[in-house]
Amino acid sequence: MAAAVFTGFASMLPSRGSGPQTDVARYVIDTKEEIRHDLAAYTQGFFFHDGYLYESTGQYGESSFRKVDPATGKVLKQEILPAQYFGEGSCVFDGRAYILSWYEGTCFVYDIDSFTKLAELKYQGQGWGLTTDGRSLIMSDGTSRLSFRDPMTFIEQRTLTVRDGGDEVQYLNELEYIDGEIWANVYGLDEIFIIDPLSGQVTAKVDCRGLLDSRYRTSAVDVLNGIAWNPVDSSLYLTGKYWPRMYKVTVKEK
Repeated sequence: MAAAVFTGFASMLPSRGSGPQTDVARYVIDTKEEIRHDLAAYTQGFFFHDGYLYESTGQYGESSFRKVDPATGKVLKQEILPAQYFGEGSCVFDGRAYILSWYEGTCFVYDIDSFTKLAELKYQGQGWGLTTDGRSLIMSDGTSRLSFRDPMTFIEQRTLTVRDGGDEVQYLNELEYIDGEIWANVYGLDEIFIIDPLSGQVTAKVDCRGLLDSRYRTSAVDVLNGIAWNPVDSSLYLTGKYWPRMYKVTVKEK
């Protein structure tokens, strides 16, 4: 059975009305619950499976894949990637975890329960973010381009250029598929872009400025990166690279 397509988030957002949308909808973080996050985690991939958080982290010699307790932030299980690989985005499909690497052109495939490595799939170009619509894997490479890939072979099936109005959106990073739309971090921005997976058009933005409390801001803290949707209780979790906290959030219209 393929990975479940996340549904239910639309009920948490104010209605955008019916018919074609000419304007980008604007949202902000409404409420948030703080949860500890490993300060040593350079977060690259972030997703839920069967009630647990899974996280892939980057940096050469520090890259890992983890199972995390979403209530406490405790790392329950961890697989360290070989030192020559820089871990990137990740997702789960049909009981298999897929973890990208940055420049190394390798997607690692693990059994999601045992963390046993099943395969290494090759691709051209950079790997940044990864998610699934329940049929294909969807990958970002740091440009405005998303590629849809076969989960068994990682062969590219089609591509999609993401645009905000008429402008291409560069630096697409960590991805999550929620309620039929692609949610994307854009590297360096405290904003999440919500993307139509057919047209590539940005339909909404979530302003995340101020999400990380100023008392946690240090020279080590890096950018917002990490969107995880839990279909078990319809909750949304956000975090960032080397952030000491992750947040369970809701959003409201700006």
